[in-house]
Amino acid sequence: MSPPSLLAQDDSPPSSKSAVIPPDVNGFKTIVAAPEKTRPLRVAIYDGTGSGDSGIQNVEERAHQIPGAKVTRLAPDEVSTADLGARFDVIVFSGGSGSKQGNSIGPVGREKVREFVRNGGGYVGVCAGAYLACTNFDWSLGIVNARTVSGKWRRGRGFLDLRMSDDGRTLFGPVENTFKIRYNNGPIIKPAGREDLPSYTTVATFLTEVAENDTPAGIQVGSPAQAISTFGKGRVFISSPHPENTPGLENMIPRALLWAAGSPAQ
Repeated sequence: MSPPSLLAQDDSPPSSKSAVIPPDVNGFKTIVAAPEKTRPLRVAIYDGTGSGDSGIQNVEERAHQIPGAKVTRLAPDEVSTADLGARFDVIVFSGGSGSKQGNSIGPVGREKVREFVRNGGGYVGVCAGAYLACTNFDWSLGIVNARTVSGKWRRGRGFLDLRMSDDGRTLFGPVENTFKIRYNNGPIIKPAGREDLPSYTTVATFLTEVAENDTPAGIQVGSPAQAISTFGKGRVFISSPHPENTPGLENMIPRALLWAAGSPAQ
């Protein structure tokens, strides 16, 4: 299997230059171990306006680490017309632009995704896909009881320190120490206070932050970097930063996919 791209994804303005990711960012250590138990999954990845090519490729390669996984790329119109529940176990929205993703699939597509998760499908959202899962935009899916802390999203990029919660260690294994992860303008969330949705559970927390372009400082440290929740019968995993091409975190997406698809935590 070829290694994933180490180039930054399209979560910033088109004029931004890609940054090469240091392979030793986590000291050449495997932070999250491979899942001990797997099963073949049918994974849909959104491939359309609002998603960067490298982000799709990286997530796709991570999904193929699961033996027997079948990965299908879905164009925006296919999200609206495909029988998601019959064809897939989990749907992924990767990095890019959450607003463009949500507007591209449109109201019909957004409702199809909600229906899929409500009926027992899994959802994995990374950066833009995490924005998309929130409740406070007219293009949102509203499948996680979370809203962004600020309307200013261009916080910048960097390698930030994270710490697992106890729930995170249940999902990802006994990760006791701080580790680094690539961040690129992902959402900073807080509870949305929706009574019709369950509260989310924090999986990992930011210990450091970046606050460029006049974005508010001091709000990222201590806030959720990754969270899980349920929506109807389905499971939702969101990640503000990018584990899919952070060295040492190669097994995080496979574990998240398996969990979202209904498998026990590994």
